[in-house]
Amino acid sequence: MSDDLESIRSDVPGPRTAALRAALVRHESRNVTYVADDFPVVWESASGATVCDVDGNRYLDLTAAFGVANVGHSNPNVVAAIHAQSTRLMHAMGDVHPAEARIALLERLAGLLPGLSKTFLATTGSEAIEAAMKTAVLATGKHVFISYDGAYHGLSLGALSLAGLSKFREPFAPLVADAGIRLGYPRAGADSAEAALRDLRARLDERDDVAAIVIEPIQGRGGCVVPPPGYLAGLRAICDERRVLLIFDEIYTGFGRTGEWFACMHDDVVPDIICIGKAMGSGFPVSAAIARAAVMDAWPPSRGEALHTSTYLGNPMGCAAALATIHELERLQAIERVKTIGPLLGARLDALRAHPSVRDVRGIGFMWGVQLSDGHRAGRAVTAALARGVIVLQAGSDGDVLSITPPLVMSERQLYRAIDILEEVL
Repeated sequence: MSDDLESIRSDVPGPRTAALRAALVRHESRNVTYVADDFPVVWESASGATVCDVDGNRYLDLTAAFGVANVGHSNPNVVAAIHAQSTRLMHAMGDVHPAEARIALLERLAGLLPGLSKTFLATTGSEAIEAAMKTAVLATGKHVFISYDGAYHGLSLGALSLAGLSKFREPFAPLVADAGIRLGYPRAGADSAEAALRDLRARLDERDDVAAIVIEPIQGRGGCVVPPPGYLAGLRAICDERRVLLIFDEIYTGFGRTGEWFACMHDDVVPDIICIGKAMGSGFPVSAAIARAAVMDAWPPSRGEALHTSTYLGNPMGCAAALATIHELERLQAIERVKTIGPLLGARLDALRAHPSVRDVRGIGFMWGVQLSDGHRAGRAVTAALARGVIVLQAGSDGDVLSITPPLVMSERQLYRAIDILEEVL
């Protein structure tokens, strides 16, 4: 992987970006891409932990493109696997005739988290969430779900019913089912796991129609919120007591992001269903809901017409990308690297607390949030960092968190250079 640093050769955004953005504004739905004089840039290529725009500027990427590029942008072995598969078979037939790569991926996924052995493959994170929700309804005969304030599980209508960020849900309220109960997400260092679990028990005492609890082991879009120690284990115990399923959304936190294959492994907790995506295909769209066999077998056997499927289910190139990604995580010892460098990154970020605009720093591994005094200041930091050659994102319900989720292969030199620039920007 390259150890290149940032290189700014033109204005940011540059003239080629400006011309392409004009075409974007003319032809794309105006709700999709935020466009201002100083944002965004148009990407041309990416490699390892750097991104180049169409004007020849190179940036250090602290986002891994929404946590996707864990093994690096355009990882050569993943690219080669996709190319090799594309020359043989680009597409198979979803729920009819499978490709060999699909079966190989199903076998590989069954060994990643003990006890979870049956998988529903999908394309997007929200589709994996909805497959998990349908599975829970079939397995329990119930229809109510518990989710959390600040939660982000995707933007399709079923997933929106779990959304804890009201800005996404409220415009479509007439279309979104009221799927149940929303709880406050407890925060490490601020909330007690015991108190939060007592509140959950009290809510469950009020009704007997809860199918599942759906939770991100660490909230991503909600602002990198880490729960207090013992909370996830307490959820597992309560779900066992009450015969409620436990669903972990590890679409953001999976595939080594936190220093384990999945964040739930830090607490030695295994859910009934885990949803994965993003880094799973290193840029090729693929996702999955993986469940205990007894839970997934609540679906009836296919009689030639699946109750839940899609045209691109088990797409051969997506399966090849996922298999290559898993291999690369192991070959590069990326998870061990995160365990070593993550605490050093955390200490470097913790030093930012000295800045008067920084309210909090929290995270684990290669997943951190720097909370500023307000969303406006965070937005200014994002655009100022971009002009200096660093890509970083806003997160949190108020947009006041700088989300730092770099590729797991980012060199220490690149990582510390990016944080230095961020500190200068602040």
